[in-house]
Amino acid sequence: MSVAAQKRYTAKDFKSAVKPIWCPGCGDYAVLNALAKALAELGRPPEEIAIVSGIGCSSRIPAYTSVYGFHGVHGRALPLATGLKLARPDLTVIVTGGDGDGFSIGGNHFLHACRRNVDLTYVVMDNQVFGMTKGQASPTTPPDWEGSKLTPEGTGVNPFQPLAIGLAAGANFVARCFSGDPNNMAAILLEGIRHPGFSLIQVLSPCITFRPEQMEWKRVVRTAPVDFTEDAARAARRLMTDDGFNVGKVLYRGSRPAYAHERPARATSLAELEREFSL
Repeated sequence: MSVAAQKRYTAKDFKSAVKPIWCPGCGDYAVLNALAKALAELGRPPEEIAIVSGIGCSSRIPAYTSVYGFHGVHGRALPLATGLKLARPDLTVIVTGGDGDGFSIGGNHFLHACRRNVDLTYVVMDNQVFGMTKGQASPTTPPDWEGSKLTPEGTGVNPFQPLAIGLAAGANFVARCFSGDPNNMAAILLEGIRHPGFSLIQVLSPCITFRPEQMEWKRVVRTAPVDFTEDAARAARRLMTDDGFNVGKVLYRGSRPAYAHERPARATSLAELEREFSL
């Protein structure tokens, strides 16, 4: 057993010296802490873990951790992470982002990442608003929210249902948790990371700057009344009648094998790569 494998890690081992600059009271602070705690429990050294993100408040997380990180462009975190995992299957690859980044400009990538079922864990901090661009309605915003100058009478559009859509598209693990319960969140994150295939974890993470009414979420959320199921049809029926505030449990745990790309047996030298791209 290697020295790295023998070491017991703490959450501090997975945090960088960069101080988070989220708004006071943002739920993403708790997500960062829960993720660090989950990684410590996972037991892999920081250099064997990578976190990929897109654009948005929650997408800053790679800078606040001590693992390998990649801050991609808006909506493109999942294809970036997919390429990384296929090229380096030995790494634990986690994707972090928000509802705007993941389900708006990144919506098509989200569907196909679920379908491909590459061994990734996608942690979506859902605050039902575009926070970094100053409070516009996002895909998960309720249709009657009147808090944006762009939609002062509400969007009038039904919100995107990420867990139901992710399940239908092929996600192999589906869960929802609340940033106000960080210990439970850490346990669910760890389970999702360990589960093979594409794991989708929606975190209700309030934005009290542009959605101050979300401070009431702590009184609205409730522990999901049912345990996980391995039956996708049963999980779909539950999710289609869910109000979005059943949290704290895994809702679906599938058994579909993770996609594995067959890599060439031989190593490729730098000179060979250069010849392939020569004109």
